[in-house]
Amino acid sequence: MSEITIRALMQIDNLQPKFAAYNGATVQGSIPLSGDTVLIGELAPGNGVFQLIDRALKASSVEATTQMVEREFGFFILRSPSNAEVSMARDAILAELGKSMSDRIKPQIASTQIITSVEPYQAQLLNKWRKGSLLVPGQTLGIVECAPAAYISIATNEAEKAAEIDIVEVRAVGRFGRLFFSGSENSVKTAIDAATRAIEAVDGRAG
Repeated sequence: MSEITIRALMQIDNLQPKFAAYNGATVQGSIPLSGDTVLIGELAPGNGVFQLIDRALKASSVEATTQMVEREFGFFILRSPSNAEVSMARDAILAELGKSMSDRIKPQIASTQIITSVEPYQAQLLNKWRKGSLLVPGQTLGIVECAPAAYISIATNEAEKAAEIDIVEVRAVGRFGRLFFSGSENSVKTAIDAATRAIEAVDGRAG
């Protein structure tokens, strides 16, 4: 197959309940459950995603949650209750590409924002396109943006582990990944810190 760049590749174990529920409402295929392990990847060029997912499914008992090609990149999610099976799928993909995890692009935080006491009209505008929890006026809104986009998934899972928050929207496909979530001011600050640490902890090469 033609040369494929691994823009993002991450294995997330112990999927958190709210993030699992968000995925369940938005994915195309097998629905991830709380506690599952997921493998999430972003590739360029995008069409390579189909052959790689075929290879992963044949090499393990994982199930396909999402596979898609957007304007520039291919994106996929595979799931299983077994961390070992997801590891087998990951290794099959890397073997097919002749690459290692160190060949993925190291993510960067593009921006973080905290908006306290969200104004009602802005809350309603955000609620028009959110796929998760409703943003209630007066809550604190947290926003995290990173690149490559798919890494926003690991940021979301770690944010939920760290604080009591509600997930409003997760955008993991495209040039930038974006997470919108709400809660008390303290919980939003804690969640942003956790999301930032999760992104910074991912190793890889310069993009």
